[in-house]
Amino acid sequence: MRPERVRSVLYLPASNARAIEKARTLDCDVAVLDLEDAVAPQAKAAARDAAVEAVRGGGFGPRLGVRINALDTEWGLDDLAAMKAAGASLVVAPKIETPEAVHALSAGLARDCALWAMIETPRALMNLAEIAAADGGLDGLMLGVNDLAKTLGTGTSADREPFKPWLALLVAAARTHRLLAIDGVFNRIDDAEGLAAEAAQGRLYGFDGKSLIHPFQIAAANAAFAPSDAEIAHARAVVAAFSVPEAEGLGAIRVDGAMVERLHLDQAQAVLKRADNV
Repeated sequence: MRPERVRSVLYLPASNARAIEKARTLDCDVAVLDLEDAVAPQAKAAARDAAVEAVRGGGFGPRLGVRINALDTEWGLDDLAAMKAAGASLVVAPKIETPEAVHALSAGLARDCALWAMIETPRALMNLAEIAAADGGLDGLMLGVNDLAKTLGTGTSADREPFKPWLALLVAAARTHRLLAIDGVFNRIDDAEGLAAEAAQGRLYGFDGKSLIHPFQIAAANAAFAPSDAEIAHARAVVAAFSVPEAEGLGAIRVDGAMVERLHLDQAQAVLKRADNV
C-alpha cells in the first residue's frame, strides 16, 4: 500500500536501539530502519533481529520500513525472509539494476508489502525504464546519490549539476508507471540552507519526498514537499473559477492575470488533495 505522504523518509540504523525508540515519536512521514550501509558487518545479524522486533512491536508514528542488504550479499536472503516472517509493510531494496532483481525480491515478500527500489549505479540508470515497468509490486524508486556519485565518478556541486539528467529520468520513470519518486540524501547535516535549497530543487523536479539521514532534516523536507500557502490559494482560485456556470464548456479561462486550461484544474485539485493529506 502506497503511503499518502512521503515528504520525509528518514534512515535510522537498526543496530541503534535508541534510534529505533526515538523513531516512534518523530514527525517524518516514513522511518526506514537500515540494515545496509549504516550497519557494520559484524552487527548485521543483531540489527536484523532488532528490525524484526520493531516491525512486530509496532507503535510507530511514521510509516515503518526496513532497508535490507542486497540479495547478492551474504545477508540479503536472510534479511528478505526475516521481513516476510515479521510482516513488514515496506521494504527498501538497495542497488537494484535489473527487472529480474525486482521479481526476485517480490517473490520473497508478502503480497501486501510495498517495495521501493534504490537506483545507485550506471547500469541501473541504463535499465531504469525496464526496472520501473517490472511486474511484481514495485511501489517506488529512490535515488541513491552517494553510491551513484561513486560509481559514476562525478565531482561535487552545490546545485547537483552532474545529477540533473538522472533526477529528471527517475521522476519520468516513476510517473510513467505510477510509482513514488524519492530524492536522495543531503549529507551536510549542519547546512540548513543547503538542505532547504536541495529539497526545493527536488520538489521542482517532481519528486514526492526526500531521503534523510538525521532528524534535524525532517522539518525542511516536510516544508519543501508540502504545498505552500500561495500554491493552495492559487489552486483554490483555479477550482473556483472553473466551478461557476459561465466556465462550463470552456477549455481555458483567466485566473489571476494568466490563462489556465483544464489541465491546470487537474493540477489544482491535486495540490488541494496533497494539502489535505499534510
